Amino acid sequence: MINQKLISGSSFPEITLPRVGGGSLKIGGEGKWQLIVVYRGRHCPLCKLYLNKVEDLRHDFDKLGIKIIAISSDSEEKADADMREFSWGFDVGYNLKPHEMDILGLYISDPRSPEETDTKFPEPALFVIRPDGLIQIIDISNSPVARTDLTDLPNSLKWIIDNDYPIRGTGKI
Repeated sequence: MINQKLISGSSFPEITLPRVGGGSLKIGGEGKWQLIVVYRGRHCPLCKLYLNKVEDLRHDFDKLGIKIIAISSDSEEKADADMREFSWGFDVGYNLKPHEMDILGLYISDPRSPEETDTKFPEPALFVIRPDGLIQIIDISNSPVARTDLTDLPNSLKWIIDNDYPIRGTGKI
């Protein structure tokens, strides 16, 4: 059960996670645009396909000054194994805890079996955070088969940045 719903235009909750390769990653409020991709973990082949598409577009995001961070609830060992296998050029954070998933309003799943994975894990999500820490875009899914289409995202974000396009979806009924 999700106890919190993030609202576009609100401040992204600042979360610090350990970073594959050492150090830590601060998500939100970093003074630059951030693209946060939440993935299910090493056990999910669809996540690898998605993150490989992010990697294919990484230079387009880099040209816009958008920092890409992928995060999961995986252990350091699993996240490191993914980085070694796929050689992504963006940062990967790990050890996202259930209470942090809840803060982000993510859908949380239990493993189907011990062979799949050994902990609760988040379903996919994508956030675009402005340099001032406000949430520009929120896309939260409850299924690995429904995710933001990345094809036009860099061009769309370029237009948003160049035109100082306002944050949408902030109104209430």
